[in-house]
Amino acid sequence: MSEIDRGVVRYVADLARIALTDEEVDRFTAQLSVVLDAVGKLREVDTERVPPTASVLPLQNVLREDEVREGLTVEQAMRNAPSRDGDLFRVQTVIEERPPSG
Repeated sequence: MSEIDRGVVRYVADLARIALTDEEVDRFTAQLSVVLDAVGKLREVDTERVPPTASVLPLQNVLREDEVREGLTVEQAMRNAPSRDGDLFRVQTVIEERPPSG
């Protein structure tokens, strides 16, 4: 597995809009490198005769039958809205220019 470098950590933090200190970047770089090493070791395990499975637990259908029922009223849906404009949620505008990645 390739090692994670500081640039990758900063790039992912920027995508997630998380501000990291230099110390945090160093710590996450080291921690993510350890995770990638562990995943790399899993690739060494011979799974040739192991059938693919989605789960190791037995599965059963947990879906319920569809049934028509009463929905929320506008007042119930808007009860916890921090700000509203009539029957609409009011949210803060977030528009920012980001330099193209490349």
